[in-house]
Amino acid sequence: MTVRLKTAHGLATITLARPSAHNALDNPTKLAFFEAVTATAENPDVRAVLITAEGRNFCVGQDLGEHAVALETDPTTAMDTVSEHYNPLIRALKSLEVPIVAAIPGACVGAGFGIALAADLRVAGTRTTFATAFTGIALASDSGLSYALVEALGSSRATGLMLLGDRVTAEQALDWGLVHRVVADDELLETATDLAEQLATGPTAAYRRVKSLVAASASGLSAALDRELAAQQHLGRTADHQAAVKAFLAKEKPAFTGT
Repeated sequence: MTVRLKTAHGLATITLARPSAHNALDNPTKLAFFEAVTATAENPDVRAVLITAEGRNFCVGQDLGEHAVALETDPTTAMDTVSEHYNPLIRALKSLEVPIVAAIPGACVGAGFGIALAADLRVAGTRTTFATAFTGIALASDSGLSYALVEALGSSRATGLMLLGDRVTAEQALDWGLVHRVVADDELLETATDLAEQLATGPTAAYRRVKSLVAASASGLSAALDRELAAQQHLGRTADHQAAVKAFLAKEKPAFTGT
């Protein structure tokens, strides 16, 4: 089993479990990852998601040994994995309505980088590095990198990373806004888990609306104001909001039920 899914107390944890291959993505792993995300989306009890990996590295991208076989078999279909695996996976991740936290150890490369950027919050260790790597094997990009990097960094930095394949250190990633937090490597999983568990016990309906507002932000201020109005009108009627206001006035900590 190269991908594990565990759900407990509202938190779904998806773990890449192919450490001997640095969590490279072969077809069974891509399919298992997609199935885990789909199962998570269909579980009404899930209120947050944690994505992490076994071993020293998060994910080095496509399994090139498998890709070499595909090229030898039929180079005209070797890139079908983009439409069959990577695009559905990234779409499924971005369609999740609940918050996603990624705990990213070590190398995060190629499609692994794309997966990490599909999360809402990223926590890196001090040893973590990021790279696109595609031009090093005479390719462009997939897994949404051309969109996500421009959105996160602007066209100049994104183009530089994609053309040159430079490695980005954890501290540089923090400075550029690619990650939410950098912690000691031995504290990475615990920190990310604590963050994900915090989100899993938070106001889930509000988190869903936050994600939808952020996703649609490029359509302009006027449309954003209208969407915010609709969101606030909806959330103002939720049990979580009403209970939280009462708790605030009573100087108590609110207990969110996700409703």
